[in-house]
Amino acid sequence: MTETSTPELRVGIVGFGWMGQVHARALSRLLQHYPEAPLRPRLVAVADNAPDDRTQRAAAAYGFEHLITDWRELVTHDEVDLVCITGPNFIHRDVAVAAARAGKHLWVEKPAGRSSAETAEIVAAVEAAGVQAATGFNYRNVPAVDRAREIVASGRIGEVEHTIVRFLADYSADPDAALSWRFRTEHSGTGVLGDLVSHAADLVQHVVAGIDELVVDRATFIPQRRAALPGAMHYEKGAGELGDVENEDYVSALLRLKDGSRAILESSRVAVGEQNTYGIEVHGTRGAVAWDFRRMNELRVSTVPSGGDYLNSFYATEYAGPGDGELSSFQPGTNNPIGFDELKIIEARRLVESIASGKPQGATIHDALAAAQVLDAMVESSDERKWVSL
Repeated sequence: MTETSTPELRVGIVGFGWMGQVHARALSRLLQHYPEAPLRPRLVAVADNAPDDRTQRAAAAYGFEHLITDWRELVTHDEVDLVCITGPNFIHRDVAVAAARAGKHLWVEKPAGRSSAETAEIVAAVEAAGVQAATGFNYRNVPAVDRAREIVASGRIGEVEHTIVRFLADYSADPDAALSWRFRTEHSGTGVLGDLVSHAADLVQHVVAGIDELVVDRATFIPQRRAALPGAMHYEKGAGELGDVENEDYVSALLRLKDGSRAILESSRVAVGEQNTYGIEVHGTRGAVAWDFRRMNELRVSTVPSGGDYLNSFYATEYAGPGDGELSSFQPGTNNPIGFDELKIIEARRLVESIASGKPQGATIHDALAAAQVLDAMVESSDERKWVSL
């Protein structure tokens, strides 16, 4: 199939920081890795109100045809079929609902809404419009995670007993980092819950089972920060007046899953020494499987041998290969690694297939709602110091 014979998918992106540019790269590379994809993305428009020339420079590099400052103009643009929503949390619901009502398909980063109520509004708009809507749960797309999910489902490690999932990061560990929108409830909703725990909750439910009940503790370790200068990036130092951090830095949770197993979830945005320490360990009656994002293309697996030597069933490393997930679309052999950007290309491919077929593939807005409901339950549990059922 040649490029000219493949129907176009005309794309607009709202918010053109790092993640907006990741979306642009993923869509630009789609046909390089999936030449039989049913639609050919074309980058039509980008909307961003950054005060400097960041958007102009970035958009020129990616070849966008239109630069827009107001997202409302983009979501109703006649030449846009798909809207990518990669701006701050506080615009996600408004942009997504408006885009769906305008008949546009959506690719919205997590958290889709600042609460499950906002996410449910997006779901309702998507269902009413009959459009497709993907959510950015990119860790689902890791080939080694695909293999882990298959191992758990196959019974290779027996019945699951307990799971540990950890999402630790240091991006807010500096107490002098600016009091950006991420620390304000009005703008972000939650803190590390929406940013990292949404991923962790989705990963547990994707690999093991749904969450049935939970009890949660939250903490804010850096209670005040200095205000950001106008236009400052999230990682810059604060220089204004001290203000209160309004949401949580840290979360720990005990989970009871729908398969009867147990889980521990821990997440922090202020963990010194931890850079993207994201991973999951699943322990069963006859083995275990463990994955660490920092060694994304590896999977550690332990299984009890036929002789039943439980005490010496050590871990062995298995490398992702062409038979695992989508790896063969990027690399020809085992232990040829892929990176973060490739996960978003996989996400783009599944969305494009969804749009062409009308049948959802990959993580959808309904998965975003499931994660948002977990986060709401976590807030309730922490505030009321009790177990909460979902």
